[in-house]
Amino acid sequence: MDLQHLRAVLFDMDGTLVTSDESVERAWTTWAGEYGVDAAEVLSQAHGAPAESTVDRMMPGLEESARLAAAARQLELQYDDLDGVLAAPGAAEVLATISRRGLPWAVVTSADQRLAKVRLGAAAIDPPLLVTIEDISRGKPDPEGYLRAAELLAVDPQYCLVVEDAEVGLEAGRAAGALTAALKGLDGDIRLRDLHELSALLDFAPRPPG
Repeated sequence: MDLQHLRAVLFDMDGTLVTSDESVERAWTTWAGEYGVDAAEVLSQAHGAPAESTVDRMMPGLEESARLAAAARQLELQYDDLDGVLAAPGAAEVLATISRRGLPWAVVTSADQRLAKVRLGAAAIDPPLLVTIEDISRGKPDPEGYLRAAELLAVDPQYCLVVEDAEVGLEAGRAAGALTAALKGLDGDIRLRDLHELSALLDFAPRPPG
């Protein structure tokens, strides 16, 4: 599939549409200190992944109640930390291009609904469809979130473009059967410097047949 056949765009949130990387890292660093685990190791694994899966990797064998409490604590540290949370460079431009082309789009995030709405609100982004970790049973790198978004948009996943800045998200997009666009030097079907570049690509792509 190339952009000629594109029928929907599915965005990750943190680090893709929203500049929240520093907030995420501050929360995980504080969390690591509270739980006595190595902050550098946490940060190497946490980006783009659901909080519970990172807790599982860092603290295997926790009882379920302790596991859920540890994940909830990590999210709690993020809810009120909006310092530096803005729309990513090029986000407004690419969303305007998508709107002009009449393409449906969605945000698919490992955050819960409360955190997603807080961050998207801070960035003045109002997606027509938001799929959070609370809407699915398995988070990234499982493809469930992207498959769910494609289903709700009534678009076959093979005609969707997944835009991501984390390898776990790109894995999820590939497993869903979608075309992938990768930021931050990662490897996708399309490699992007930023969302300005994606806007330009979409602006010049032929419209899908039919």
